[in-house]
Amino acid sequence: MSELDMPYVSLNEVQIKTLFKQAFLELLQERGDLFYDVLAEVIEDFALANAIREGESTNSIGRAEVFQILEGTT
Repeated sequence: MSELDMPYVSLNEVQIKTLFKQAFLELLQERGDLFYDVLAEVIEDFALANAIREGESTNSIGRAEVFQILEGTT
């Protein structure tokens, strides 16, 4: 069957939303691991962006002080 022989299907907005929801739920059921990985990446990106914004408004410290803090010698 060629593309020209296929019947034309018209969907309204409600039908499209319903199909999208069904497809999304099926994706979650079958490949929840992928969804989890993507969601984890998004959360990490937001956290990193927030940390960068927060860091831009604080005072800078020297390299030696950073290593003292990391080594617990302060």
